[in-house]
Amino acid sequence: MQLYAMESTCPHLGADMGHADIEDTDVGLVAVCPWHRYDFDLKTGQSETGLRACTFEVQLRNEGENESDPAVWVETPGEGDWEVVELRPVSEDFADPPNISKLSLDEKDASHSTEDLEQTPPTTLLEWAVLILNTPQPQLKVERTRQAVTAFRTGKLKSVGRNKPLARPPPDMPPRDQLNVVQPGKVAKRGKAGSVKSRIAILHALANIEQWAIDLAWDMIARFGKDKVDGEPLPHQFFLDWTKVAEDESKHFSLLQRRLEELGSYYGSHTVHAGLWESAQQTSQSLSSRLCIIHLVHEARGLDVNPATIAKFRNAGDTDIVKVLEIIHHDEITHVTAGHRWFSYLCEKNGLDPVATFRQEVRDHFSGALKGPFNEEDR
Repeated sequence: MQLYAMESTCPHLGADMGHADIEDTDVGLVAVCPWHRYDFDLKTGQSETGLRACTFEVQLRNEGENESDPAVWVETPGEGDWEVVELRPVSEDFADPPNISKLSLDEKDASHSTEDLEQTPPTTLLEWAVLILNTPQPQLKVERTRQAVTAFRTGKLKSVGRNKPLARPPPDMPPRDQLNVVQPGKVAKRGKAGSVKSRIAILHALANIEQWAIDLAWDMIARFGKDKVDGEPLPHQFFLDWTKVAEDESKHFSLLQRRLEELGSYYGSHTVHAGLWESAQQTSQSLSSRLCIIHLVHEARGLDVNPATIAKFRNAGDTDIVKVLEIIHHDEITHVTAGHRWFSYLCEKNGLDPVATFRQEVRDHFSGALKGPFNEEDR
């Protein structure tokens, strides 16, 4: 077994090296950047271009009685404070990238005419974002998300589109296909997962949140992608982070939708609400407000309540959904991390105190008080 550890972004222009090609050359194994084909030695990180990627020593250690299953140890990244920010299970459904040789633009069974939709694939990330926001069918939204993210991540979609006018702005409210949307207080009670009926109701509510979360990630890109901070455009990593969030939310929706069908139901069988999007509308004029309210309040609150939800399904003996919810929970930690990263970036660039700014954003844009208990470890 050969294991190597290398930094996840290309030192040239920040491409995601998780999608690099691994090639066996005369000098050993190299990782080839998906954007500009820069090669990096997996042992040393050296490139023929003169650049160098950070690499870390990997060791396999037998720590228990089972010598056939050794533990993997990775060298720490230098001196100073550091922490593991992502260690999560992977859904096999999303392990392989989609085939983007033919981008999906079909709008089968849509509730409105296809004449209003793009007839050719978008050429910029912002155009993709607007198209996906205007896609009412959840499964097609998922497919388009995976295609757009893969194309952007691998360099086949080369432009963010900061300097290209959008043919249409992002929608005030993303359309929904064949869903009965009601006020939050009108949604039926879901129970405690003790019965199949209750589990279906809870899963349906979670799937609804994930569909809105897909749109929130793309709205972050479409609505704020042209913003400048202290006179500078948003870094490329901003778009890599939020496309990853969009892809994760698509995965979450797909996993929940499949479990609903396994239980004999389907997405659309229950009423849903748009409470999460109401917060998006209230923060549509400010990137700082959006990051605070959506990701540091709502999404962080999800980290507080997820363990109790997982416990309900574990007590009900539904191990399949427990595995799904654990995947979702671990992903959501990285989403809150992304929100914190870019909120901190804005505050640093603008010379603002992040704690005072966060508190003011909550007072201005969030109804009610922030109440515990808080999952401090995962937060």
